[in-house]
Amino acid sequence: QVQLVESGGGVVQTGGSLRLSCAASGDSTTNYHMAWFRQPSGKEREWVAGMDDRDRKKYADVVKGRFSLSKDNAKRILYLQMDSLKPEDTAIYYCAAAAWVVDGTPKYDYWGQGTQVTVSS
Repeated sequence: QVQLVESGGGVVQTGGSLRLSCAASGDSTTNYHMAWFRQPSGKEREWVAGMDDRDRKKYADVVKGRFSLSKDNAKRILYLQMDSLKPEDTAIYYCAAAAWVVDGTPKYDYWGQGTQVTVSS
């Protein structure tokens, strides 16, 4: 079992920055795929960024160039640095972990509780 806890959300003005953290505990996540998702109020959850088991990173087009993934293996923390924030980035942000990939798609079985990010205009 893996437990994920997000932190770092808050209220920021347009153009500001936040860094989200996702702390993992329990079973090792060394070979897991990790990702951030977000869910704006009243909308469906969407994938934001992900890192595979070889530390290769991918980003959704809407955040590319503004958001950046990194991790601290010793602390087992995945970070999401968010710069040049826009009001449309307002959402609950979730961290997720996938032990398995099926047909090229990570199966995210582990989720954190989420952290609220609000970008004011």
